[in-house]
Amino acid sequence: MDERDFFEERQETRKHTLNCPHCRQAAEYDLGWLVRHKKRQLPPRADEQDRAKFAKARSYMVRRDDLVGCKNVRCRKRFEVAGVQSVVFLDDVAAGTGRPDVDDDNFGNR
Repeated sequence: MDERDFFEERQETRKHTLNCPHCRQAAEYDLGWLVRHKKRQLPPRADEQDRAKFAKARSYMVRRDDLVGCKNVRCRKRFEVAGVQSVVFLDDVAAGTGRPDVDDDNFGNR
């Protein structure tokens, strides 16, 4: 079985405030996200290995947009999205911790 069989996918847009590194103006940008929610039940054709993978699977979001164009009319340059995580696990955000998982191994390597 493929990993996609464990999740239901949908696409979302969320607003984030970003600063343009060229003109240093802050604005709200719509970033695209791919949201993958874990299914309630495992498909019936699964074997023991698939059951183990499904037990460890968690709902998450993946950022689709890496570049955005500046909204300042004089600038209009494209810049890379920084300061917004590219992968966010949804169980921790929904549990009330208020912040997504931080991967300690990669902290500061952004």
